[in-house]
Parts: sequence; structure tokens; C-alpha cells
Amino acid sequence: MTAPIYSVADFRTALLNMLPRGRIWSRDPDAMPWRLAEVWAPTFQRAAQAAGNLIADAFPGSTVTLLPEWEATLGLPDPCAGEGATIELRRNQVVARLTDNGGASVPYFIQFAAALGYAITITQFAPARFGMARFGTRYYGAPWAYVWQVNAPAVTVSSARFGAAQFGDRYRTWGNLVLECEIKARAPAHTTVLFNYSGER
Repeated sequence: MTAPIYSVADFRTALLNMLPRGRIWSRDPDAMPWRLAEVWAPTFQRAAQAAGNLIADAFPGSTVTLLPEWEATLGLPDPCAGEGATIELRRNQVVARLTDNGGASVPYFIQFAAALGYAITITQFAPARFGMARFGTRYYGAPWAYVWQVNAPAVTVSSARFGAAQFGDRYRTWGNLVLECEIKARAPAHTTVLFNYSGER
């Protein structure tokens, strides 16, 4: 069951109906009671709307009004992620951090990136060994045992979705700053992570 939606006119009428009856309590639009109700009604309407949105705001995946509270709890917005992110991208980052239970495997990083809104693959490297590599392939030395590569589209486009976007959000945003920022923060300390945006794996 959804919360009822009341307009400013509904609250104005309710305020006027609570007044006593009599000549000095006129319901005429030019009278003082009407004008006072006209001033108070928008405040009551905003408060009712905020109360109706409280259930949605209580969950990070649908929050709007309480998004800054969720972000402050998780140390967001992260400076390395840049500015101007849409509401949806900010919510994705909050949800990804809240649901992150750690890991260092390939499936973990792919799933974490998906929670952020990025489709990636991961390439693992290994040192070259005589007889194991084909002629003409790259030679990787011993340090490459600790190198891995995130493969993502050259430009990740995030389009605004009806119902998820907020007034003032951009229709589209481009970039992979959030992906790099979050993956680097979770990469095992003894490894080196590379980012490949060529579309090749």
C-alpha cells in the first residue's frame, strides 16, 4: 500500500476546515484565514511528502533525501572519484560499499564492479616459462606474477533512468573514475593493478 499523496490545496482546505465558524473566520479567498492557510499549506505538503519518502530513504538503493547521510557514514564522496556524479551513481557506490564483504578473487572484483554499475573482465598474468609460451608472445618476467588487469569499456556511459534520476541530474555521464578509485582501494597490497580501456582482453 502506497502512502497517500496530498496536494497544497488539500492541506489548505484541511486548515480552513479546522477553523471555527463565524463571521470573522471567513473562507473567502481575500480574507485573512484563507491567506494564512495559503502560506502554511506548502510547508505541510513538503513535510508530508518527506514523511512519505522516509521508507524509500531508509534503504540506500532508493534513498534521495538521506543520501548525504549514507555517504557520510561510508566516507563518501571519495575525492578520487571526482565530482558531479548522478544520484544513481552515488547510490551505486553506497550500496557497493555496504554490501562489500571483502575478497581478492576474480569473481569478487567482477561482482563488486557490477554493483558499481561497470561490466568488467579481469586478465591475470604469469611469468613466462621456457616451453610454455608460444613464439611471438610477450615475455613476462617474474614480477608479472603479481600483476592483474581490469578490462572495461573505453568509456562507461551511465544514462539517467526515469524514477531513479533526480531533478538537475545529467542525462548521461561518462567515465571510469569511480571504478578505478574503488578497485585500487581493494587491490591486494602486494599486487599491481592495470586498467585496460581498449576493449581488448
